[in-house]
Amino acid sequence: MSTTGDPALMAKLLTSTRLRSYVDATRGDLPAALRLYDWNTVVSAAVLATVAMVEVIVRNSMDTQLTRWASARGERSWLDALPLEPRGVDDLDRAQRAVEARGVCVDYHDHVVAELNLGFWRYLAAQRYLTSLWVPALGKAFPHGYRDVRERRRAVERHLTSLAIVRDRVAHHEPVHRRDLCGDLRAGVELATWVHPEAGAWVASRSPLEAVIARRPHC
Repeated sequence: MSTTGDPALMAKLLTSTRLRSYVDATRGDLPAALRLYDWNTVVSAAVLATVAMVEVIVRNSMDTQLTRWASARGERSWLDALPLEPRGVDDLDRAQRAVEARGVCVDYHDHVVAELNLGFWRYLAAQRYLTSLWVPALGKAFPHGYRDVRERRRAVERHLTSLAIVRDRVAHHEPVHRRDLCGDLRAGVELATWVHPEAGAWVASRSPLEAVIARRPHC
């Protein structure tokens, strides 16, 4: 991966603050820092692609189990039945308002599910919902996870938290070159595998992350 143009000019345009971690990592070698910056941009795209695959698999599985849970309780939709604390209520309200603002009538439920961000699904895996949601419903969304339902919840929350953190970092163009991205990839593949082994194999085979990590420039 090469950098064209005047390194000093690019450093000025990008700002010393944004380049600080790259310059530190390359021990003051500006051209090397810019190459690392380039790679960080490419690996960030690979992270987003990987998290997107995992997020859809996870949220669909959780949605399926919540739908069954709500139906068994005689509820029309889990969107109106979850025992959420204020943060979850706010996230759900924002998603519903966004869908309604677009005038969506067909497949309203599916559009709201798609509008909810990864943080919402991580929030549902929290300890506070162990007895109200995880045991009766959400634990079943990961049937190939740990046998013990409490250990399964902890592992799912841990992996969802890691993926939400790295996704937010790359979405804001922050450096991730010091992060254990191989660990993030493992977390994503494991989460998908806990939903179904075929899903884990699908993510592992299609994620560009491992190949991009292997092309990291030497500092």
